[in-house]
Amino acid sequence: MLRRALGQGGPEVSALGIGAMSFAGFYGAVSEDESHAVLDAALDAGVDHIDTSNVYGMGKSEEIIGSFLKRYAGKGGTPFRIATKAGITRDPDTGARIFDNTAAHLEAELDKSLQRLGLEQVDLFYVHRRDPRIEIEEVTESLAALIRKGKIASFGYSEIAPTSLRRAAAVHPVAAVQSEYSLQTRLPEMGLLQACEELGTALVAFSPVGRALLSDTPPTPERVAAAAFLKVNPRFTGGNLERNIAASQGLRDLAAEAGYATATLAIAWVLSQGRTVHAIPGTRSPGHLHELVRGASMMLGDDLKAEIERRLPLGWAHGSRYSAEQWIGPESYG
Repeated sequence: MLRRALGQGGPEVSALGIGAMSFAGFYGAVSEDESHAVLDAALDAGVDHIDTSNVYGMGKSEEIIGSFLKRYAGKGGTPFRIATKAGITRDPDTGARIFDNTAAHLEAELDKSLQRLGLEQVDLFYVHRRDPRIEIEEVTESLAALIRKGKIASFGYSEIAPTSLRRAAAVHPVAAVQSEYSLQTRLPEMGLLQACEELGTALVAFSPVGRALLSDTPPTPERVAAAAFLKVNPRFTGGNLERNIAASQGLRDLAAEAGYATATLAIAWVLSQGRTVHAIPGTRSPGHLHELVRGASMMLGDDLKAEIERRLPLGWAHGSRYSAEQWIGPESYG
């Protein structure tokens, strides 16, 4: 298992982590026992980084992780490095999604997360979305205060622009930036990847298998209809699901020719993009996890990498990666 630092001077973790949004049913129903089976398989494979959030199932993902961690109470601590997030909330009057980066809100939500996880400290705490009312320098100071209080070991930001990262890093080292990054979403190459390498910030890639489009079992229309996120996402609706499955077939063919699962190649490609890059795919299946782990254990040769990029060139995917509503919050750049 490839291991990389979680930020400059941070702990080394498995370059492949578990994105625990899937534990909250975002991509289909999953039980606590099934989620625990994934965590057991992760430990067996040397995976020790879990990424979750307070809004994944409104705390459900954290609760499932917390119930798993109870096994290790009094046994020397958790076997995982845990990352969670806060900053997305709802307007109490309208119910509309809003972003709150005030120090009081972030700490209050962190305290609830720690309780659900059964921990006194998380290894990494992200601001899930930027609050436009508050300058990032002020937010960074608030996060640094949480380190001093001992509630977090480090912090990061999700879905921010390279310019925002540089502003935050001028105040305090930023351990990680989380961004969607895969063969179908390559925006981080337009400055974010470079800024992370320069600053020693980990670039944590979510959806590195393209929400299963870059796998041997891409989503069916029935699976899309059953997934709240996918059924309104432009890459999976309006005919684009069929177009994207056809467009990505070349990667599946290449993987079969080379004797790999398609997801294995997708993970290996992401991790080959730089020494600071981590990947946190979500899965509900221990069997699928093994395919992902293999991608973090292989060296992708130059010839194979070039052939992957020839078959899936920049801009091959049909549709925006987010709907208009889903685009509210992530920072634009490039």
